[in-house]
Amino acid sequence: MLRRADAHGLPRGDATTTGRGTLAETVGAADRVVWDDTNRWYPALLAAGGRVERAYDLRLSRAILRRSALTAGTPFATRPPGEWDALGAAPAGPDPTLPARPDALFELGGATPRGQVAPSDLDPLPELADQLAALAGATGPDAPGRLRLLVAGESAGALVAAEMHHAGLPWRADVHDEILAGVLGPRPRPGERPARMEELARTIRAAIDAPPTLNPDSHPDLLKALQYAGVGTRSLRKGDLERLDHPVVEPLLEYKRLQRLLTANGWTWLDTWVRDGRFRTEYVVGGVVTGRWSSSGGGALQLPRQVRRAVVADPGWKLVVADAAQLEPRVLAGLASDERMADAGRGVDLYAGIVASGAVASREHAKVGMLGAMYGGTTGDSALVLPRLARAFPDAIALVERAARAGERGESVTTRLGRSSPGPGEAWHAAQTGAYAAEGADGAEGADASARARAQTRAWGRFTRNFVVQGTAAEWALCWLASIRRRLWELGTGDVAGAAAEPLARRAHLVFFLHDEVVVHAPESLVDDVAAVVAAAAEEAGRLLFGDFPVDFPLSVAVVDDYAQAK
Repeated sequence: MLRRADAHGLPRGDATTTGRGTLAETVGAADRVVWDDTNRWYPALLAAGGRVERAYDLRLSRAILRRSALTAGTPFATRPPGEWDALGAAPAGPDPTLPARPDALFELGGATPRGQVAPSDLDPLPELADQLAALAGATGPDAPGRLRLLVAGESAGALVAAEMHHAGLPWRADVHDEILAGVLGPRPRPGERPARMEELARTIRAAIDAPPTLNPDSHPDLLKALQYAGVGTRSLRKGDLERLDHPVVEPLLEYKRLQRLLTANGWTWLDTWVRDGRFRTEYVVGGVVTGRWSSSGGGALQLPRQVRRAVVADPGWKLVVADAAQLEPRVLAGLASDERMADAGRGVDLYAGIVASGAVASREHAKVGMLGAMYGGTTGDSALVLPRLARAFPDAIALVERAARAGERGESVTTRLGRSSPGPGEAWHAAQTGAYAAEGADGAEGADASARARAQTRAWGRFTRNFVVQGTAAEWALCWLASIRRRLWELGTGDVAGAAAEPLARRAHLVFFLHDEVVVHAPESLVDDVAAVVAAAAEEAGRLLFGDFPVDFPLSVAVVDDYAQAK
C-alpha cells in the first residue's frame, strides 16, 4: 500500500494501492510514500534501480505508538492486540541467514523467519487513520511533535537499512582468507581444526596431562579435565582463568580467542555471507527495546578488529568512517539540560573536560563514573567517583537516578522523542508479591524472597536508568542517519563507477552503521564533501532533539582505504 506523504514523511493526500508489478512506476511518480513494511516493498524497488525519498512505515510506527506513554490514553493504545501487532518484519533480501545474533541487552527478537511474509489482507487505510489520530492525541510537552519526529526517523532508518543491504559492505574475500591463514594457519579440510588451533590443543593436553582424546571445544570435558588436574577453576571465563598461575592458562586463552574468530568470522562465515565482493546482513531496525538496531545473521554488529582489514573500498573509492565521541553522556547532558556537563564537552573530549572542571582527577575516573551513572555501577571506582559527579553535574545525575527509581517502582520511562520502556513482566511482579507475603516470616524462606525481590528491583532500575539515555542516543542516531542519507543524495554522482548497483552505483552511500558510527563508501572525488556531510548531519541531529540547548556532538572522521585504518 502506498500513499503520498509530506516533506517530513508523514501521510498527506489520497491513498494509492499498488501491486509489486507496478511499484517502480507508482513510486517514480510519487516518491514520498506510506507502506505497511519497508522490507516488503523497498528491496524490489531498489533492485529495479528505483529510490524512495521519504517513507512512513506503518509496522514500525505502530510499535512505537502502541507502547508510548505519550499515547497511552488514546484508543489506539488501549485497544486489544490485533493482526497489525503480529505483523513481522519481512526479510531484507534473498541472502541465506544464520541463527540470529541479537544485542544481548534488552533484546526483542529478530526478523520474521525467512519464507514467511507479512499478511497481505490487512487494510492499511484504517491503520493509517488510527496512527494519525494517535499522533494528534498524544499528551505531554510537545508530544505530537516529538512523536512525529520519532516515527519519521524510524521510517527513515528502515530506508537506510534496506539501502545498506542493497549496496553491501565492500569486502575482499582474498584479504579475509589471508587474515585467517595468518592467524589460524591454512584453511583446513572439512572436519579438521586449523593448524594453529591443533597445535594449541596438544599444548593444552600436555599442560594438564590429559589424554589425546580430550576435545578443548567441549566445555564440560575441558572443565572436568582442568579440575582433575588440580588447576583450581570452576569456570572457563576469561577473568577466572587469568587469575590462575598454571602453564595451561596462556595456551587455553589463546585457543579460546582463535576459536571465537573461527566460529564468528571464519571460512564458513566468509563462504556464507560474502558474495561478489560484498557483505550483506539484515539490519533489524528497532530490534532492541531502546530503539537500537540489531542484525539477523552475519554478526554485522560484532565485526572484530581482526577482520576489518578485509573491508576495502573499491578502486577509485574511499571509506569515510565517522563516529560520535562519547555519544551517550552528551545525550544525557542534553536530556537533563545540564549546562555544566555540556560546557565540559564543548570542543573537547568530554571526559577530559570533566577532569578540567575539577570534578575528578583523571580521564579514566571520568569515564568510569559516567558509565556507572548511566548503567548503574555501584561498586569499585564507580562508587567512589559518582558522588563527585553528582556534585559537579547535579541535573544529569538526578535524571538517571529518577529513571532508576521509576524502574524500581515498576514504572515506565520515556525517551526524549517518546519511546517508552516495557513493564517489568510477571516474574518481577511475582518476586515483589512473594517478598511482601514473606515479610516478617522467620527462617531462610523469608530472607530468600526478600533478597530475590531486591535483586530484581535493582536490576530493573538499572534497565530504566539506561533506557532513557540509550534510547535517546538511538533517536539521535536515527536523525543523523536520515540527514546523512538526504545530504549524500544531494551531492550527486562522482566521476567513477563502483560495484554497487543502481541507484547508488556512482553515488556516495552508507554501507555500515553501529550505534554511534557510520561508514560511507564514496568516490574519491567526493570524500571532502562527504566528510562535511556527516559532520553537518550530526549538528542537525543535535538541533532536532535538543533545539538550541548548547550541547555538542563532535565526530572523529577518517578517510581510509580499509576499515582497519580508521581505528
